[in-house]
Amino acid sequence: MKKVLYALLILLVVIQLFRPEKNIHAGPFANDITTKYPVPAPVAEALKTSCYDCHSNNTAYPWYNNLQPVAWWLKNHVDDGKEEINFNEFASYEPKKARRKLNEVAEQIEKGEMPLESYTIIHKNAILDAGQKKLVVDWAKSLRDSITTANGLPTLEAERAEWERTHPRK
Repeated sequence: MKKVLYALLILLVVIQLFRPEKNIHAGPFANDITTKYPVPAPVAEALKTSCYDCHSNNTAYPWYNNLQPVAWWLKNHVDDGKEEINFNEFASYEPKKARRKLNEVAEQIEKGEMPLESYTIIHKNAILDAGQKKLVVDWAKSLRDSITTANGLPTLEAERAEWERTHPRK
């Protein structure tokens, strides 16, 4: 039993030497959502406080990011978040993608899926109150609709109906 514990201790010490790259980049970001779309100050503040650590090019890391394997887990989490939506790259999204992502933002906040509970356990300031949720959801839906109109895109409902028409359930 002692040998197993010593081996685990040595392994824990050795993995501390292998650190993933951090998601820390200096701004400003040329493709930030604010460079192309209107983002009211209260919405921008809510996004920065509750979303940007996982959905931007600059993460404010907590102290425990210096411990392995936690840093690897956080890197994976941030990479997944940036893959879903990256507010610092949002202005580079094609209109259809931007519209779809804004719709997802609204849906996930309405369902209480974002910000993640695992994130808000430690980051209490990231919890959105009902007013903030409404503010961000209304903004996301409004921007989604303005992107739809400005680019002559069919509504999401029309796209869904067309997809269902061309892909009947068996």
